[in-house]
Amino acid sequence: MELRHRALEVLQLQDPEQKAAAALDLQARAAHISIAPDAVLTEPAGLPGHPERPALRHHTEVARRSPATPLGRAVLLHAIAHIEFNAINLALDAVWRFGGMPDAFYRDWLRVAAEEAHHFTLLRNHLRSLGHDYGDFPAHQGLWTMCEKTRDDIVARMALVPRTLEARGLDATPQIQHKLRSVGTPDALAAVEILDTILRDEVGHVAIGNHWYRWLCSQRGDDAEALYEVLAQRYEAPRPRPPFNTEARRRAGFSDTELAWLEQAP
Repeated sequence: MELRHRALEVLQLQDPEQKAAAALDLQARAAHISIAPDAVLTEPAGLPGHPERPALRHHTEVARRSPATPLGRAVLLHAIAHIEFNAINLALDAVWRFGGMPDAFYRDWLRVAAEEAHHFTLLRNHLRSLGHDYGDFPAHQGLWTMCEKTRDDIVARMALVPRTLEARGLDATPQIQHKLRSVGTPDALAAVEILDTILRDEVGHVAIGNHWYRWLCSQRGDDAEALYEVLAQRYEAPRPRPPFNTEARRRAGFSDTELAWLEQAP
């Protein structure tokens, strides 16, 4: 077994439970699996593997509901579960797609994939406790769309997926937790605890993105902060909107200059 090839196999799995279990298993065995950074892997059709449900729609067509009701909380947690399922795919895609990187790059992103699989499993089990399951509500593919845009540019991938789209979760999660605490029901408070775990791990995931983005920029002699604005415009990345979780972003490795840029009016 070779790590990048196996990551591609796991990425192709369609069943969410199988994919999450396979990502966790691969991480558990990673220390004893070889890595072939220079192997040329052919991209198969139909990436990423995904189940028939949920129905995938444009983000403007996916309804939002208040978490004040049981159904609203289920819809909210389903949306977060879908983000975590996509995040498994994003991390696995980074492992198999980009050759020529240090072994630590592949091990970092495999760890991310496994932690995202854990998050997805926590959320799916909680959804089931509410009488629902993953796939019961429509979802959108915003994260994977940026993954496709940056498929041929590892620098843009590191800049715009973990450091931009996934970093938005650092800002949004405390706000979601506040709403759930306000509801105060046992299921809402249990969801808050799950989001505590997710937020803690996501700081580390964004930090990994920051590390490898800056490493790549250093290798190529690019100014990381100046290049980010160029890449964001080139790939039409959404500009994050306030309020920002400045403390979490600092722990994830954002500089004072980057944080000041975020605070500027669009």
